[in-house]
Amino acid sequence: MGAAHSTKGAARNGRRSTAAKTKGPLETAKPVLLAGGNPQIAKADGDAPVQAYIAAMPDWKSDVGRRLDTLIVCTVPDVCKAVKWNSPFYGIEGRGWFLSFHTFTNYVKVTFFRGTSLRPAPPGGKAKDARWIDIHEDDLDEMQMTTWIRQAAALPGWGGS
Repeated sequence: MGAAHSTKGAARNGRRSTAAKTKGPLETAKPVLLAGGNPQIAKADGDAPVQAYIAAMPDWKSDVGRRLDTLIVCTVPDVCKAVKWNSPFYGIEGRGWFLSFHTFTNYVKVTFFRGTSLRPAPPGGKAKDARWIDIHEDDLDEMQMTTWIRQAAALPGWGGS
């Protein structure tokens, strides 16, 4: 006498199961690189999304991103971080964002939202307030960047209260 077997779900009805099957440990998907190699990172607050962006920056640009992040954190220890519009943003709580950077094919663009108030003003831009500098491989002037970061963090930021 054979034992009765019970089948459940799709198998009972003669269909294939659509349940997700896992094959080993879950893998984290690498971020998509947009035009110019800019990483597509979901909008989020905090250090983790900024570090994910920096890790996904291609080639030498990732090193520039790490160096910029380190300079900012060392110069402004109470800095707030976020990723918005696929770019890391840095600011002061209650005062707004003072800096952002973005990856392009041949450079990393660092934007100071009140850049016209910095001395000397960064060379790029004709906007009312913002100025930027394009960082190419091996041309990050850390002393000048630190001076601009210190000045920018002391100003009212963009989007502040």
